[in-house]
Amino acid sequence: MMVKTDWLLVILLGLVFLSLEGAEGRKERILGGSPYELAYSAINCRKHSASIKDFGGIGDGKTLNTKAFQKAVNQLSKYASDGGAQLVIPAGHWLTGSFNLTSHFTLFLHKDAVLLASQEINQWPVIDPLPSYGHGRDAPGGRYISLIFGTNLTDVIITGENGTIDGQGALWWQQFHMNKLKYTRPYLIELMHSNKIQISNLTLLNSPSWNIHPVYSSDIIIQGITILAPVTSPNTDGIDPDSCTNIKLEDNYIVSGDDCVAVKSGWDEYGIKYGKPTSHLIIKRLTCISPYSAAVALGSEMSGGIQDVRIQDITAIQTESGIRIKTGVGRGGYVKDIYVKGMKLHTMKWVFWMTGNYGSHADTHWDPKALPEIKGINYRDVVAENVSMAGQLDGISGDPFTGICMSNVTIGLAKKSKQNPWACTNIEGISSSVQPPPCKLLADQGPKKSGMCDFPTESLPIDSIEMQRCSYRLNL
Repeated sequence: MMVKTDWLLVILLGLVFLSLEGAEGRKERILGGSPYELAYSAINCRKHSASIKDFGGIGDGKTLNTKAFQKAVNQLSKYASDGGAQLVIPAGHWLTGSFNLTSHFTLFLHKDAVLLASQEINQWPVIDPLPSYGHGRDAPGGRYISLIFGTNLTDVIITGENGTIDGQGALWWQQFHMNKLKYTRPYLIELMHSNKIQISNLTLLNSPSWNIHPVYSSDIIIQGITILAPVTSPNTDGIDPDSCTNIKLEDNYIVSGDDCVAVKSGWDEYGIKYGKPTSHLIIKRLTCISPYSAAVALGSEMSGGIQDVRIQDITAIQTESGIRIKTGVGRGGYVKDIYVKGMKLHTMKWVFWMTGNYGSHADTHWDPKALPEIKGINYRDVVAENVSMAGQLDGISGDPFTGICMSNVTIGLAKKSKQNPWACTNIEGISSSVQPPPCKLLADQGPKKSGMCDFPTESLPIDSIEMQRCSYRLNL
């Protein structure tokens, strides 16, 4: 699988490096000695810099550096009001347990730096379940804290020269499959109740569970990320924006055992009560491989609502479905005002898949009267090849999914495709220039019509955040 997809990785990384070269310069700090030149694009540059070595870090792949990382962050936090600080991780293999970040702070990984997540479970503190979930995803109760964690922060950057964060997740996957975990597995990166976040130009490997999880946060840019995990690994979602607003995900390449991007906002009665939606989300230029899941999933935990999601220029290969909407009775909430434009898909089970029959409840207290609203789902300019089934669209009896729009869609069916390429129940919508012709519940409007299923014309606030060119010389 990985050999076959190396060319996609090369293309994506080429785009990342081009974007770095095109950024404008801003500021330079020279610390003397034999300096190492750093240059990267960021939402903010920093006045102060230090190396993890300055705090006793040892990059031999064997020495545990958790205390060194936390000491470094604590010391550099003193510069928050004086131009901020960055911690540089030089070449080497840096074994560590979980550590917390601070505000006005950059974590920068050299191209040959590898952060290795400790496989000692006692290096992973247990924290409470998220209030919008009320329950662990793997087991009742708490969850192991993420490798890189932060809460109530502002202006946080995690970036590099495509340095690597390796979650060494095989142990966790084995424990999960054997039902030996007392708590929910950790993520690689989680930032909570925070704003002005940038995560960029990194490679993430083998996460124990989800890779990147911004939650209850805003003003987020995630770009140029390569995420790799075995396609059979459990729940290794790529990026999970969760009860967040004003987010941009662009130029990311993901191979995983679950959804490449999963948009969420809380689970059943807990998400309904917490009531914080995910909204104003841009997903651009995503390349995805996930044979058992979706390129982009909306839900299933969507009880706080999902609205105004703009998905554009998606390439998916050997991925189970393109855009997937997952919900069910008891979820409540809504998924509405979703716009998808420009998908190129190859070897899929479904191009379009939405269901109102998704179970997996947090506990037994979910409300059978809590029905979700699925409305205003727009797809246009889609080309797919070697597809088993064009679409499986199943709403909820008495609570149909409405306002579905499809325009300019061409689907090439596989030789062993289903006899009927569409299956539709409890939905309402329209279509134009869709091949093969969709089900009658997507009423044909005739030849391609101008403006049908179009994107909104106004930009979102996240587009107004400009990246700066940051450059430093640091004695490593």
